[in-house]
Amino acid sequence: MWQALHEELAGQGFTCIAIALDSGGPAKTEQWIRAAKPTYPCLIDERHLTAELYGVVNVPMGVWIDETGRIVRPAETAATSDAFRRHLDRTTKQMSAEGLAERERVRAAYLSALRDWAARGPASPYALSEEQARQRLPVSSEAHARAAASFRLGQYLSSRHSLRTPAGSTPKAGATGGRPGSWKSRARRAARSSGPPWMPSAIGHTIRPRGFPGEDGGFASRA
Repeated sequence: MWQALHEELAGQGFTCIAIALDSGGPAKTEQWIRAAKPTYPCLIDERHLTAELYGVVNVPMGVWIDETGRIVRPAETAATSDAFRRHLDRTTKQMSAEGLAERERVRAAYLSALRDWAARGPASPYALSEEQARQRLPVSSEAHARAAASFRLGQYLSSRHSLRTPAGSTPKAGATGGRPGSWKSRARRAARSSGPPWMPSAIGHTIRPRGFPGEDGGFASRA
């Protein structure tokens, strides 16, 4: 999908940049990038700096940045929905026709808005003003700072293997999860959900498609 969009809009000065948030680095993600054969930049963020800097709390999320470097739309769910929570058969792992239709409507709405912005720039109704974009940026707190510091510490200790438990295993050092409310924190609770292991319920808690066309320039599906 993103490769096709990149090729379609390249002539309008638009490009996709994909960032994989994976502490495993190239060893865990490079094979998937190479298999997709993208012609747009693909980066691997081992330290999850993208999540901290742009407020990414789930995947997939998108951030719109214009040619001047201004954030036109802060991080938000990109071309997907939580239809699986209502329409996925937990036994067969199959989505209902209604769920598939909803997913496609949401995807089409997001991509349509993205195309409109690529063509019209700041004149697009989906391009937020500086003040609107600022209001959507996440507000940091002491809890966020402590969580981020714990995550960084855990990464450092794991990479250095400088601290071991009496049993000889590497401790997690309280670094289970970065920003409170983020996918890294919520993934810990996924094991208690009734959903399939490959689609933890943690995902659904942060997927909230916005209204479309909406006064705030948000998205939703058109029937």
